[in-house]
Amino acid sequence: MESSEDQPGPQPQYPGNHCIRDGDFVVLKREDVFKAVQVQRRKKVTFEKQWFYLDNIIGHSYGTTFEVTNGGSLQPKKKKEEPTSETKEAGTDNRNIIDDGKSQKLTQEDIKALKDKGIKGEEIVQQLIENSTTFRDKTEFAQDKYIKKKKKKYEAMITVVKPSTRILSVMYYAREPGKINHMRYDTLAQMLTLGNIRAGNKMIVMETCAGLVLGAMMERMGGFGSIIQLYPGGGPVRAATACFGFPKSFLSGLYEFPLNKVDSLLNGTFSAEMLSSEPKDIASVEESNGTLEEKQTSEQENEDSIAEAPESNHPEEQERMEIVSQDPDYKEPKESGSKKDYIQEKQRRQEEQKKRHLEAAALLSERNADGLIVASRFHPTPLLLSLLDFVAPSRPFVVYCQYKEPLLECYTKLRERGGVINLRLSETWLRNYQVLPDRSHPKLLMSGGGGYLLSGFTVAMDNLKADPSLKSSTSTLESHKTEEPAAKKRKCPESDS
Repeated sequence: MESSEDQPGPQPQYPGNHCIRDGDFVVLKREDVFKAVQVQRRKKVTFEKQWFYLDNIIGHSYGTTFEVTNGGSLQPKKKKEEPTSETKEAGTDNRNIIDDGKSQKLTQEDIKALKDKGIKGEEIVQQLIENSTTFRDKTEFAQDKYIKKKKKKYEAMITVVKPSTRILSVMYYAREPGKINHMRYDTLAQMLTLGNIRAGNKMIVMETCAGLVLGAMMERMGGFGSIIQLYPGGGPVRAATACFGFPKSFLSGLYEFPLNKVDSLLNGTFSAEMLSSEPKDIASVEESNGTLEEKQTSEQENEDSIAEAPESNHPEEQERMEIVSQDPDYKEPKESGSKKDYIQEKQRRQEEQKKRHLEAAALLSERNADGLIVASRFHPTPLLLSLLDFVAPSRPFVVYCQYKEPLLECYTKLRERGGVINLRLSETWLRNYQVLPDRSHPKLLMSGGGGYLLSGFTVAMDNLKADPSLKSSTSTLESHKTEEPAAKKRKCPESDS
């Protein structure tokens, strides 16, 4: 009996649990606007010009709709049947309706007085309908549009949904597309499909999209397999990855490796001493200019207006942040005044980071990765040409760029280099449709572009390099093919003269 009772224990872990817990990452939704936050008690959250606390959402299931009440409290909204008798009375057309601003009897002062009395937004919308002199003369479609517009203005309804690749990509693309290099969500879906992202793979990713591509890959792989992230600068940026709320088990297969050490790894000159110098430099920067974590936290507070999630540059920092959220008595060694403990903790993190870098270098040195994903703000040609050496033959690779011209150059270089087949440069075209009874049509506004993708497969190219005679014969054959045949001389018939 004890074993049967203990079986539901592991279920609350990702993604089986459907209840919101303290410390979880959630996405707030209102109409088509999203915002990612972390659930914390007595934490004031501002969303769509309204502030509230997330205490009351703990324990409810994802997808629940809440109403913002007085004092910033969230209350679950009860489903009510919409009145059909009043909305049935409608006019035939809107030709006699004049928009002169005099059709509404309630003034702004009256509406403000209703709000001060604590009347809910639903009742305010109902009074606006009753005091409108032209509402009953409007067509049924115009009435629905009017009610929807007033509900959006006066009813503070917020839905709490679980973070996913589509929701987070839509959120970033709508509010801050520059942080993800203007990558649209359908383009991201094409990348995951063309790259054959699945559980058990050994993938290499180089991205500067705030960790969105990395999080999408981790979600699809489900914690099985390994991902090696190549990063520029001092550390990987994973603001969007943190919004997914992955458990610690997902981080065990995640490795990172500095991009500036890739050339030494390809040339065979990489060593552990090359990594030992980096933590010392970081330590000197921390002592002179303040801790690196504090600087990164302040930068993220300025950057992450769309996702209020703590950005962590290393898995060790993520574990430390989780300890802080779970244990309120936990204090950082620097805050407690013990500089010695702080230095020891910093050295421990540096040793763990160095160990993870060596593990990533060992995985890359095997040169048997199952795929390569590149989505960065840098020029893709040098990145792809160097990283393809780590990918095994018959494996896919996908390169994203906001513009077409760099990928055209990359396409040409790959054709000259060889070792790849099925090269394809593509762009997806997306248009949203409104689907409603008797009024389904394409929306007037649509996205101008979601970026370009260059995809292909790797093949072994060692035969020509190993056999020079085969290479020479092949080159002579090509020269014969390209040589134009000489024009035949036409023999003139001899004249009798």
